[in-house]
Amino acid sequence: MTHELDTRNLLCPMPVIRTQDFIAGLSPGDELVVTATDPGVKNDIPAWCRINGHEVLGIEEAGREIRIRIRVGEAG
Repeated sequence: MTHELDTRNLLCPMPVIRTQDFIAGLSPGDELVVTATDPGVKNDIPAWCRINGHEVLGIEEAGREIRIRIRVGEAG
């Protein structure tokens, strides 16, 4: 199942915290698309995913918006 999380206009560390909180309620194998405007998420969210056993499937940028697709791992 794919879920969406809008963290636009939030600054570090809030996009990562919101992502962490949202993923806590998901099941392994679920996907989450996080939309953000803070460019720091391009490094922060993948680093958080590596530490917590989740997989970044892709990062897309369109104007100010950054969309990061994550597959929830077993640690979910």
